Amino acid sequence: MQKPVEAIRSIIDRGQPLLLDGGVGSELDRRGFDVSSPLWSAEVVLRQPEALSVLHREYLDAGAQCITTASYQASVDGLRVRGMSPGEIESFFRVSVELACTARDEFMRDKPGADFRPLVAASVGPYGAYLADGSEYRGNYGVSDDRLRDFHRQRLHWLDQGAADLIACETIPDLQEARVLSQLLTSTSRPVWVSFSCRDAERLHDGNLLRSALELFTDLQQVFALGVNCCSPQLVESMIENIVACNTGKLIVVYPNSGQQYDAASKHRGGENDLWQWSGLAERWYRAGARIIGGCCRVGPDYIRELASRKSWHC
Repeated sequence: MQKPVEAIRSIIDRGQPLLLDGGVGSELDRRGFDVSSPLWSAEVVLRQPEALSVLHREYLDAGAQCITTASYQASVDGLRVRGMSPGEIESFFRVSVELACTARDEFMRDKPGADFRPLVAASVGPYGAYLADGSEYRGNYGVSDDRLRDFHRQRLHWLDQGAADLIACETIPDLQEARVLSQLLTSTSRPVWVSFSCRDAERLHDGNLLRSALELFTDLQQVFALGVNCCSPQLVESMIENIVACNTGKLIVVYPNSGQQYDAASKHRGGENDLWQWSGLAERWYRAGARIIGGCCRVGPDYIRELASRKSWHC
């Protein structure tokens, strides 16, 4: 069996991007599941895991070649506040990965002729996700490096020791947090992608340059891809151009949201969306240099299916 990064490059060498899944929590919300708690989609892991099994499988059937776990909003601190014991917390992260792996294995059994074994990426959300107040779209948390290090360390260790193929550090809005993660990731064994949350094509949400964050990971062998997620689709092409200019030597990963704005009070997105032009925009991202492409909030299986149905991708 190929190693995960080798498998990804085999797809890319065919002249097409590796396709990720779309939103998890937002899609569960759209289907009527309660994701209003501070744990968001992680609450569904605890209460209705079968719903996640179904959603993971739907993304695979739509053509996703990599699915992400519902551990984005889960943290040791957040699960402890919910009243879980240390053993239960560790079990949560194992189960979140197992749900995705089981869906993948069942997909492979049902598709014996499939030429690619989909990958599972363990999602690691930012400190702002734990705060559950929209801080992943602001950064500037006002906490120490030690606090961020303690927040991320144990969860990263458990996910690194688990059954996932990859680790996805997602929606990082803050240069301080990026720096702490770059230090922690030197100890991981799984391949990692890191994607950032940005206010515009050049700056993280905390106001620092995206370039400054990218440079922290350039020399880390564990990190095979860098990019952006949960941003406006209209900004992505310019973001990719800025990432290419940094010459990090990493693959570029992009998975924007629907273009709608997030309201922290209601925990919902509203306003106009850009999904009607999703497929055309994705080809532009590919031409600009993105090689791992998917969706984030409000991008469901139908849009991944649209990407998977493309006959060719043109550089």
